[in-house]
Amino acid sequence: MLKRSFAVFLIAAVAFATQSFAEAHRRVHQPKLTPQTSGTTQGLIAVSPVDSRVIWASGRGGTFLLTTDGGTTWKVAVVPGAEALQFRDVQGVSERIAYLQSIGDNPTDFRIYKTTDGGATWTMQFQNQNPSAFYDCFAFWTPKRAISHSDSVNGVFPDLRTTDGKTWRDISSNMPPALPGEASFAASGTCVATQGERNAWIATGGSTIARILATTDGGDTWNAYNTPLVSSPSAGAFTVDFRDNWHGIVGGGDLDPSDPNNARTATTHDGGQSWNLTNAPPVTGAIFGLSYVRQIGRGRGRDQGRHDDGDRAVVITANAGGAAWTPDEGNTWFTLPGVTGYWAVAFASPKAGWLVGTGGTILKISF
Repeated sequence: MLKRSFAVFLIAAVAFATQSFAEAHRRVHQPKLTPQTSGTTQGLIAVSPVDSRVIWASGRGGTFLLTTDGGTTWKVAVVPGAEALQFRDVQGVSERIAYLQSIGDNPTDFRIYKTTDGGATWTMQFQNQNPSAFYDCFAFWTPKRAISHSDSVNGVFPDLRTTDGKTWRDISSNMPPALPGEASFAASGTCVATQGERNAWIATGGSTIARILATTDGGDTWNAYNTPLVSSPSAGAFTVDFRDNWHGIVGGGDLDPSDPNNARTATTHDGGQSWNLTNAPPVTGAIFGLSYVRQIGRGRGRDQGRHDDGDRAVVITANAGGAAWTPDEGNTWFTLPGVTGYWAVAFASPKAGWLVGTGGTILKISF
């Protein structure tokens, strides 16, 4: 009799736990996914919302896109003279002002452009002359203050900084020494993250350790910190984001198709000095891009003294390896069903985020 009662109790407990998990899953507010028409079939690599209506995107074939109505319609154009380049990063400032950073087959194809008239004309502000440099991404503190990051060259990162939105100057002497083969990945324009007025973090790989390079003084001095992500010539930390000056998340993995199961994220609570792996996200390959589900101005604004344990939702995308989101910085993950082929993700607000990817695909995501 006791054995039977215990068996009945055990069955009931399992059923209750299963039902509770299912109910908890249903209670999580699943995001709404809305495909948008870009007007191009060029692969899109980076996206930069200015607000919920003005969004810039960029990609292959010298292509850039602009919407001023939240993505209902997109303007598509090509920067003259850049038809053979890939714009691996874009920074929108307003519907008239934006920056683009390119890569190509030649050292001089690494360029930075700026428009002040909504893309009607572009001025080239920087053209690389270092035969071994490879500029992966840039990030901005303000419309005129930014950093651009390159793979290492002979143990040095030939990084750039602008303080006036016009002139980009070498700050390689400020950077920490590079590990042999240390590099970053130009997968979504998010290998650099800025926050507040002076904080920045750079995600690296390519060597034996995937690291975070961090500054708290606008790029004058830097420290390097190890992460637990896998690292090799084809692997490392690809993408990083911070929600305040203490709390951040980094994502990475391996581009080698024979090693698809190293897609991982790690979080920090001390400004990047130490990192801990989260639960493994339900994607494969390498995490190309990630973003906090934030309101623009929060996590990157002037809140450097703020320790906020809210706003912990994150969206990641791993190109052909899928996409997923977490409401709690990686403790719990949910797949985004059918979402594949996307390179980058960014948010203007929780109700207005965008993923961009292969074949000119654009997907609006709303929580």
